[in-house]
Amino acid sequence: MTESHGTGARPNPRPGADRSWLDRFFFVSARNSSFTQEVRGGLTTFMAMAYIIVLNPIVLSQVADVNGDHLSAGQLTTMTALAAGLVTIMMGVVGRAPIACAAALGVMAVVAYQAAPVMAWPEVMGLVVWQGVAIILMVVTGVRTAVMNALPHDLKLAIGVGIGLFVSLIGLTNAGFVSAGEGGGLLQLGSEGGGGHLDGWPILVFVVGLVLASVLLARNVPGAIFYGIVGATVLAVVLHAALRLDPDSWGGGVPALPSSPVSTPDFGLLFQVDLFGAWTTAGPTTAGIILFTLVLAGFFDALGTILAIGTKANIADRDGQMPRVNQILVTDGAGAMTGGLTSSSATLVFVESTAGVSEGARTGLASVVTGLLFLSAVFFAPVFGMVPAEAASVAMVLVGAMMMMHVGQIAWSDVSVAVPAFLTIAIMPFAYDIASGIGVGIIAYTVVRSAQGRFREVGWLMWIMSAVFAFHFAMHALGL
Repeated sequence: MTESHGTGARPNPRPGADRSWLDRFFFVSARNSSFTQEVRGGLTTFMAMAYIIVLNPIVLSQVADVNGDHLSAGQLTTMTALAAGLVTIMMGVVGRAPIACAAALGVMAVVAYQAAPVMAWPEVMGLVVWQGVAIILMVVTGVRTAVMNALPHDLKLAIGVGIGLFVSLIGLTNAGFVSAGEGGGLLQLGSEGGGGHLDGWPILVFVVGLVLASVLLARNVPGAIFYGIVGATVLAVVLHAALRLDPDSWGGGVPALPSSPVSTPDFGLLFQVDLFGAWTTAGPTTAGIILFTLVLAGFFDALGTILAIGTKANIADRDGQMPRVNQILVTDGAGAMTGGLTSSSATLVFVESTAGVSEGARTGLASVVTGLLFLSAVFFAPVFGMVPAEAASVAMVLVGAMMMMHVGQIAWSDVSVAVPAFLTIAIMPFAYDIASGIGVGIIAYTVVRSAQGRFREVGWLMWIMSAVFAFHFAMHALGL
């Protein structure tokens, strides 16, 4: 079994006969990795994204649907972990890439604040299932692969850098290190109401974890980010117990030893889906626009994340294409369907996968490890709930810093590259949305390069994508 490698991948130094079937199946040696690296990377990815088990239920359970009904937070916790575990394992086995999947943040916002107010929850999740169907059809017809191929190399690099800044901002926000500014400012140091100052023991936990992981990284210690998370968690548990801190002072996940490490899962939301009700309740126009928004958000969020992971893991080719990309994309579509069928929102590729890649993950074996941890979280939720957001955020900030390293490869001397690249990088964290950054960058590249008279270099597909994004950005102003 063979596969193509990225430009930096080194050939396997060991003869194929000396490798186990597990090594050959996941291309462990072929990608210059090891079982230790994959396990460590899988653990790190899980630690970096475990917050979604807490965050997704909080967001979705607080929103009432058109009938005033709420989803159960307890059931959502079970479904979020279950869907993430199943789809991530599928990604590891089918896509064989170090990509983990969970409830997508961008899609979650559309589900909670755009879809739920105009239809019932089962109908909302029915649209999420149709989102997955649409994504799979785009893969089967070659549309999704064509889009990936149509993006210029410099714009792909900018997408990775922008995602890095976006991930860092999420980490800094989750840790309470930055928050919405007071008095008209965009952002400020510290949590809201803190007057722009760092204050509180949870902030110290984040800073200590960040310093520890940074020092270990500088010393080239394997597992540096993972150790930083573990060290910060241990410190948080000690401080919480010794100082009897308020549980609400932590950003998410209380670092307290649970009375029991095991909890009984509730599968009550499984298959609670209405595939056709949304078109009647909300009307075909409204339901169609919401479905279009779901597909657009999921499509380009996943596109940018896959490109970033392929580059970071050094398994993409010179054009930024991942091996087994069609299998990866189909699994991503199946993940959206799984999220709908479990009422946990679309389960798509997660940008926090870059945390595990930074710890050495190069194959789908790391994803299998991450997926198994998510499945165990269905039963051991109290144990994983001990990791506070302040500890998990360490990985996100450092991953962002390392993804920023690719910025030097962008051809900044070319205006037709510099302007769209800058807008792509800036819009992602400023708008708090990956898809918006990609859309603005695509439009800017098409317009600026065409203004130079280089129409043929743009490509017809870039024009189509520019028109689609322009329509998407104008929908609200047009009253749609």
